Amino acid sequence: MAHILSAVAGSQQDVVPTTRALISVSDKTGIVDFCKFLASKNVHLLSTGGTAKKLREAGLEVMDVSEYTQSPECLDGRVKTLHPKIHGGLLGVRGNKDHEAQMEENGIGKIDMTILNLYPFEQTVKGGGDFNQCIENIDIGGPSMLRSTAKNHAATTIVTSPDQYEEVQKCIEENGGTTLALRKKFAARAFSLSAAYDSAIANWFTNQLGEEKPVTTRVYKPEFPLKYGCNPHQKPAGISSVLNSKLPFDVLNGVPGYINLLDAANAWQLVKELREATGLAAATSFKHVSPAGAAVAVPLSDVECVAYEVTPEAAKELTPVALAYLRARNADPMCSFGDFAAVSDVVDEATALILKKEVSDGIIAPGYTPEALTILKSKKGGKFIVLEATKDYDPGQIEYRDVYGMTFAQKRNDIIITKDHMTEIATSKKEAVTDSVVRDMIVASICIKYTQSNSVGFAKDGMMVGVGAGQQSRVDCVKLAGRKVKTWYLRQHEKVLGLKFKAGVKRQDRVNARVRYIEGDFTPEERIRWEAQFEEVPEPLTTSEKEEFMKQADGITISSDAFFPFRDSIDHASKYGVSYIVQPGGSVQDKQVTAAAEEYGMAMCMTGVRLFHH
Repeated sequence: MAHILSAVAGSQQDVVPTTRALISVSDKTGIVDFCKFLASKNVHLLSTGGTAKKLREAGLEVMDVSEYTQSPECLDGRVKTLHPKIHGGLLGVRGNKDHEAQMEENGIGKIDMTILNLYPFEQTVKGGGDFNQCIENIDIGGPSMLRSTAKNHAATTIVTSPDQYEEVQKCIEENGGTTLALRKKFAARAFSLSAAYDSAIANWFTNQLGEEKPVTTRVYKPEFPLKYGCNPHQKPAGISSVLNSKLPFDVLNGVPGYINLLDAANAWQLVKELREATGLAAATSFKHVSPAGAAVAVPLSDVECVAYEVTPEAAKELTPVALAYLRARNADPMCSFGDFAAVSDVVDEATALILKKEVSDGIIAPGYTPEALTILKSKKGGKFIVLEATKDYDPGQIEYRDVYGMTFAQKRNDIIITKDHMTEIATSKKEAVTDSVVRDMIVASICIKYTQSNSVGFAKDGMMVGVGAGQQSRVDCVKLAGRKVKTWYLRQHEKVLGLKFKAGVKRQDRVNARVRYIEGDFTPEERIRWEAQFEEVPEPLTTSEKEEFMKQADGITISSDAFFPFRDSIDHASKYGVSYIVQPGGSVQDKQVTAAAEEYGMAMCMTGVRLFHH
């Protein structure tokens, strides 16, 4: 009982000075400066191999582990640190009389700190090599020292990453040693690192056996807490990275929320793929994990300038990325209210000025000019979210999702729709599929790839003009998106363009008022408030006027994330000026659907690629 009490008493010691440190690192970033600091505090340095050599070259006094243990490295380096003088020095309980007596009897000195990092196993074997070569790359001594040090964190400090060096130095400077709080925190991280390392080996080993159900362990590193999840009552919430990886973005401004980050992740992938597939600057406007709009940089027509409240002079000054976002936002500006934006290129001042006047939550982009960043940081009283996408981020081939106690795994949908998918034309209008049509097919298809399924999207002139998301039947997707197409097109009607608003009516209120004018189904109370926004009460836009104007609509492309099961979707799409169809095909009704497209004079492309997204 006395021994237990001694151990417990030792575990309560807060600050522990460091007198001897064991160093063995594969990532030598910052290790020389850190060890110089330790040496300045009279810490005795033990080390192995390449680490010892590097420290000596820097002028530091280092003792080799083999000299300390009086036992040479053997078995081709398999045994170096697996020795009682190493693990006894790490595991001995300070204040336990029996432990201290045994350490004295066996010449075991206390080791107060271990500095090591484990080379990620995935990278170790990434270059190939046969089974036996990979087995030889499995580290035994490193994880053993890591676990011994972390277990005895009551007295020993485990340091596993260069990003911890500064914190250790500060702690020692301020306290004369490491605190219990720091040792506990570092021990927790060390055990997580050990778990990730072992899981990588286990997954690789099982896959080598050809088993269909490999063991999978994923270890996460909490990055920052979120205010709440999807809803305020869903607490706690947070965002984590896979250990030994990083997030696909850096937060430059603001505090992102749960849905913000879901939008950002999907939106960034969409614009990145559009840029790669078309070679044009791309943008999207996201709401609730589906795009309200998406576009590439195609010049505006004169009537579009009026409809989108852009002067001809201002239009000429638009940069490609600003033009892409302007189009994306104007696909469905009512739904884009409070959006999360994404652009494929560095955000310039012209783009930032457009965002400044819109109601928006945040943006993700590959970078920002200093002028643009200053503008965006001042938006929403400094709360506008600015994320910088990580260059060349690798999300891995397999993605995982936890739902109701189950973990789903699938290969990431990394196929990028390009012009090469637009070669199989099922109808007789092959000559109608020009380069600009192929561009619109690509824009629409990549957009719906990131739209909650079932989904269809309509595109024209490099921009989405109607997106129908999450409907249970495909024809309902077409009807939903078609209603948005009709609204988009009628926004260019001369009556809509001629609405005379009172001075001071806000931009979004003007947007909403135009949409309600087009829809026309006011309640009596609503009409009173709507009419109060105008200098002159507008004459109604009649049904016959709408129908006559819609007859002019043409050249629109519709893309579907899965095959059209019946011709009803084609029949309905014909009401909105659809001239081109792109879809995966593969339905037993393909002949019927193709016949319907022929009847309406539509060119239809079958890609063979389904794009469900949930």
